[in-house]
Amino acid sequence: MDIETQRKKATLLKAMGHPVRIEIIEVLGEKEMCACEIASLFDYDRTTVSKHLAILKDLGIIEQRREGLYIYYRLTLRCLVPMLQCIERTILGDQVEIQFDYKCSCSRDNNEI
Repeated sequence: MDIETQRKKATLLKAMGHPVRIEIIEVLGEKEMCACEIASLFDYDRTTVSKHLAILKDLGIIEQRREGLYIYYRLTLRCLVPMLQCIERTILGDQVEIQFDYKCSCSRDNNEI
């Protein structure tokens, strides 16, 4: 096993290890959103939400684009959404059907993590 690859995987999973960041991933899995829209979903100030967005962006989980005064975010690692849905079903006690032939359709190079 390549220890560096395992370390990068752990770093990515640690970044997801906060309820706010998980919710950000889930909502961005549905559509691109403005930073102000994302901040309105939480009972935190915009600075706190911005820090969570920066963590996800720095690891390449999300990316941003600027349009005038607004910054829009979108999910880059789309494979995280079905993974989180599977985890949620397991937590809720639903029977989970594992698909061993699942292929990640992310278009980015995961070596950037």
